[in-house]
Amino acid sequence: MFINLNDDGEAFEDYVYDFIEDLGTLSDKFGYREYIGRPKKWKLLVNDKIDKEASIEAILKENEINDTTQEKTCELLISLLTGSINDIQKVQGGVPQNILDKVKQKIILFDGDQTRFIYQKKDKSRITIQGLSGTGKTELLLHKLKEIYTSYKNSKILFTCHNKILASNLADRIPKFFTFMKVEEQIEWEKRLWVINAWGSRRYIHSGAYRYICDFYNLDFYTFNQATFDKACQIALKSIKEIRENTNEDEFSYAFDYILIDESQDFPESFFQLCEEVTKKSVYIAGDIFQNIFEMNVGNDTIPDYLLNQCYRTDPKTLMFAHSIGMGLLEEKKINWLSDEGWESCGYTINKEENTYLLSRSPIRRFADLDDSDIESIKLVLRNDIPLVKRILNILTDIKSENETVESDDIAIMFVGSNKSMYEIADILETIIPDRFGWDVNKAYESREKIENTLLISNHNNVKGLEFPFVICIIDTLKSDLKFRNSLYMMLTRLFIQSYLLIKETDNIHRIQTGLNEINLNKHIKTTKPTEEELKTIKETIIQYNSKSNKSWKDFLQDIFEECKVEKLENKKILEDMINQNPSLKMNFDREKLTDFVYKTQDFL
Repeated sequence: MFINLNDDGEAFEDYVYDFIEDLGTLSDKFGYREYIGRPKKWKLLVNDKIDKEASIEAILKENEINDTTQEKTCELLISLLTGSINDIQKVQGGVPQNILDKVKQKIILFDGDQTRFIYQKKDKSRITIQGLSGTGKTELLLHKLKEIYTSYKNSKILFTCHNKILASNLADRIPKFFTFMKVEEQIEWEKRLWVINAWGSRRYIHSGAYRYICDFYNLDFYTFNQATFDKACQIALKSIKEIRENTNEDEFSYAFDYILIDESQDFPESFFQLCEEVTKKSVYIAGDIFQNIFEMNVGNDTIPDYLLNQCYRTDPKTLMFAHSIGMGLLEEKKINWLSDEGWESCGYTINKEENTYLLSRSPIRRFADLDDSDIESIKLVLRNDIPLVKRILNILTDIKSENETVESDDIAIMFVGSNKSMYEIADILETIIPDRFGWDVNKAYESREKIENTLLISNHNNVKGLEFPFVICIIDTLKSDLKFRNSLYMMLTRLFIQSYLLIKETDNIHRIQTGLNEINLNKHIKTTKPTEEELKTIKETIIQYNSKSNKSWKDFLQDIFEECKVEKLENKKILEDMINQNPSLKMNFDREKLTDFVYKTQDFL
């Protein structure tokens, strides 16, 4: 709607004409015109002159759009204006009638904070963006990458993350993203743009960010059995600082102009400092404020430049349940607790009476014409009475019968931990699912990538950055182990529509089911604040947990042997030799890959 509040009618007409012409040009450029038509069909409202005393509410009410097709057109126009360009091939068609198709045809619209991150320029060496799972951090990094790549023609850019499958997924997404964003520049891989995981291997310079930096500055490269990643980064950082001290500033060579880091919660501070030291302009760091929930300073640390706490992927009820599970909020013994400022940083509104806390989230409109309250987004499924494989197949049958257009890509089956039986179940499902449902299966812990037109089966180590309409999450028991809880939180927030949590019945399950009912009914988490003594114990547990996270390679292997119940010394020696001679097994302290290898090889031994 265009409204003129002054007397210059000619300037107003010029503005409206230019605005519509530019918007029409954008519509043509991104292929919208074929779907939404030419500007004359958009039904834009032009009020040449209105009374300055008129009621804005009345004007809006009088011109309210009630036609769903027009609503969709309006949202597409807004997406063009804000730069949140949608792939018209995915959102075209009539207004969808079922939940799954509404999700698939969802029109993405950036909010103010997201738009500022993409287009606002900050003169800082480190720019941080923090947000909950599903707030669009990776998508925003892609848009920031596009802005940098097209605006600074000769810039060298690194896009990195810790997880190899996410790095592979990003490398696959970027060309497609550039194509539909109509980027005319060709991607010059390993000349202007590197998309790689963080560590790398000795045999290939471009295998990792740290590996490339070591080669660029002629530094010793430390492998996984020589140092922790934190220690390796510290050593490299010290060496590069010494190089700078002995070099004139205008003669110092920077490895990159820009670095973008995704899933920053996976990295030590030393890696960020290393990246800043080798970057000429800016390092953009994006991470989940809640995914590393085992820090005591969430909400009390350095304030990020951009804080995203509106989750557009995951139903607020699912997010609340995932946070509750991750921190043990529905159990008598809590895993962690945030300060009031921490809860608010994560998007929660607090109502409390003495030690009872009611934590709620503002409702958001995730999908057009879709009321999230109608969706049972989390289903707690006890797996005691029916064999696990049969239970999973029954859920797949239900999903398929309730969603006529469901495809294999829409579903992921995930399990937490490295229980041998889980890998055996994955092998069974890989055989049965193609025969029963006609879907191919991708075991991501073996393929290390997301494959189109397949149903993904994975452990928790290979699902970061991925998202699905339906997730089936499988655990044996609800362990209090900190890493286990963090992984479970991350897995439960991979979904758009519905998550099934399959779990054996334990003493805590009834409390958790009651807490989930409270979330679904009253839209809040009801919990009690730990006592001072309990908070002290929580803090000590977290400190102890973090102190164990920087283990040597040998200690790391011993942990896996213990978990896999490798007891014979001779078998340990054989396995250790096999692993040390296989570079692909030593990548990034990859616990899941190593555990799977040890299980299978131990059976052979």
